[in-house]
Amino acid sequence: MTIKHYLLSLLLLMAMPIAAQQKLFTLEDLNFGGRNYHSLRPQNMFLTWWGDQLVQTDVEECQLIDAKTGKKTKLFSLDDINKWAKSDDKRQVRHLTNATFPYPDKPIVAVGNRMAYILVDFKAKQVIWQDSTSLQDANDWSPQSRATAYLKNHQLCVADGEGHEHQLTTDGSREIVYGQSVHRDEWGITKGTFWSPDGQRLAFYRMDQSMVTDYPQVDLNPCIEPCIAKMQPDKYPMAGTNTHVVTIGVFDLRTQNTIYLQTPPSPYAAIPSQPSAPCYFTNVAWSPDSKHIFLQELNRDQNDCRLVSYDAETGKREYQLCRETSDKYVEPLNPILFLPWDQNQFIMQSQKDGYNHLYLYSIKGECIKQLTNGPWVVLDVLGFNQKTKSVVIASNEKHPLQRNLYAVDIATGKRTPLDNGEGVHRGVLSEGTGTLLYDKWNNPTTPNNIDVVQMAKGKPQAKNLLTAADPWADYVQPIFESGTLKAADGVTDLYWRMVKPHDFNPAKKYPTVVYVYGGPHAHNVEASWHWYSRSWETYMAQKGYIVFILDNRGSENRGRDFEQATFRQLGQVEMQDQMKGVDYLKSLPYVDSKRLGVHGWSYGGYMTISLMTNYPDVFKVGVAGGPVIDWHWYEVMYGERYMDTPQQNPDGYAKTSLISKAKNLKGKLQIIIGYNDPTVVPQHALSFLKACVEAETQPDFFVYPGEGHNMMGHASVHLHERITQYFEDYL
Repeated sequence: MTIKHYLLSLLLLMAMPIAAQQKLFTLEDLNFGGRNYHSLRPQNMFLTWWGDQLVQTDVEECQLIDAKTGKKTKLFSLDDINKWAKSDDKRQVRHLTNATFPYPDKPIVAVGNRMAYILVDFKAKQVIWQDSTSLQDANDWSPQSRATAYLKNHQLCVADGEGHEHQLTTDGSREIVYGQSVHRDEWGITKGTFWSPDGQRLAFYRMDQSMVTDYPQVDLNPCIEPCIAKMQPDKYPMAGTNTHVVTIGVFDLRTQNTIYLQTPPSPYAAIPSQPSAPCYFTNVAWSPDSKHIFLQELNRDQNDCRLVSYDAETGKREYQLCRETSDKYVEPLNPILFLPWDQNQFIMQSQKDGYNHLYLYSIKGECIKQLTNGPWVVLDVLGFNQKTKSVVIASNEKHPLQRNLYAVDIATGKRTPLDNGEGVHRGVLSEGTGTLLYDKWNNPTTPNNIDVVQMAKGKPQAKNLLTAADPWADYVQPIFESGTLKAADGVTDLYWRMVKPHDFNPAKKYPTVVYVYGGPHAHNVEASWHWYSRSWETYMAQKGYIVFILDNRGSENRGRDFEQATFRQLGQVEMQDQMKGVDYLKSLPYVDSKRLGVHGWSYGGYMTISLMTNYPDVFKVGVAGGPVIDWHWYEVMYGERYMDTPQQNPDGYAKTSLISKAKNLKGKLQIIIGYNDPTVVPQHALSFLKACVEAETQPDFFVYPGEGHNMMGHASVHLHERITQYFEDYL
């Protein structure tokens, strides 16, 4: 054997164990649309509550879990359910992962097949009820009355527990919309029907959008001849234009009558004659006795919010419980919650003291006390522990990047920690007395842990159910880091994440991409696995890039003033903070400041183009996905909250528009959109391209026909390969 052959053989032998243990990622592994994505997710468990008993719901069977020991006992199998239901091929239940137990004190499981929603008594081993409406749209089922609300040919219908159909409406259409989410899903709205606690009354939204202008979307794949693209318009209320009118109906199962709440007339004009008149109705809540409905009513300017009570039988407006105003905006996101042990008191969330906190109110609107306070945010209310008379919350009191669980004593306000005090915890409270919770948590080095926690008086007791192994253990992994820097105001701490190649060498110079979102109701950095890193960052680090992410002022979970710093000037403060991040990058000897890129989607697309045109000599390459270009063309509810109307704030709209900035473009910019985007409509990107033509600048453009605001399925793999390739070609 020659020396050359010997050395070659030795190198091959040395490389073999590395290749076997240190694989390289592909986008099929990392992207949610990839073929191997799910096999590289951390191990998890499907869990649900049967009263105060924990149940694991797997594909093939449901098992009861002892909260003290973690021991599992089989309840029933998938074969059992199909046997007891006498299922044929069309009616077979396919899996049990979505099984629920709607009655805390009864051995009844709710499952669905392709034809019906069924209740099975697994002690008696028989089906005790099934509906007949599961093939309809927008199902909303009440466990109490077993009635189902659903849509049929635009009309709202209710099938009672006996299967009798009641058609509630006759004028439903594309323009008159019933029983669906309204106000473009703002203020926490996710649905359009709301059953009363006793299941006998259904509150529902009615939205008249006939006065809202159509945006001319195009369907490229018509199903009928001739094969010509056809119009498929969206109702899209742009800032400063007419918005829709919403009212709320109430259907009574017992009387089969429908009444409408006597809400004040809703002004829909661009500039209402009564600026304080309510325009938006949100956070529908029922009283525990099912006799009253509570709404938070918000004016068009979104700076005057009132909590109001209505009689559910007559629709009469009863009284105003409280009112909150602001010189910027008020943003109600959560319905009130009544104490299970006292129907005359409820909890309301508000950030009126600067941070989102809990307040205890009486049914007459008296603020009894503030339950939580401090320079931190209540992130969620999980429910109530009825034995200790406490409310269970998630907050970032421990650290702005963490999410921890606490029980708050209603009488004293004392907070009892319910977890280990680290990382990000997402708990689900038991549905009986609320004395237990299961807690799925992770931290920067821990993929996934699941504990079940008993919350008796004294120190909570946790039993670990799962400690997930690192699903990336066989792969070459990048280096994940996090830190802080000061915002452009010189005072505020901002948190960042950096992803470096696995073989990072501080003596080298690396091309660096700033990934940005920057807008409200989102954050990019937290103390979860890999510091909340997006898997695309791992792909880029594997290719030799550094990726840097900074949460600027205007992002979420840092308090009212932190978010409202951007009021009436979206993008401006955010850019100042992002450039502080760039200054930090330039101070690092291993960052090649001549090869800086920027990428973001939606608000991040807006930020990408903003940075490239306001700082054209800084960024060499950018990829902007689904970008807002001019806030004139964004929706009323979101746009006017942060910018006011164009009529009220013409200078702000002019300053934040990117149309006039098209002439500043120097670097290589690729704009990508979904051709049928209903959120940031194509007018944004197309108008910017037109401005670039007139200014003789040269962006690149790519469109995904038939896709919306985000690329779905395997198209997402294609998208991220395209984004990556653009940086490979030009950075």
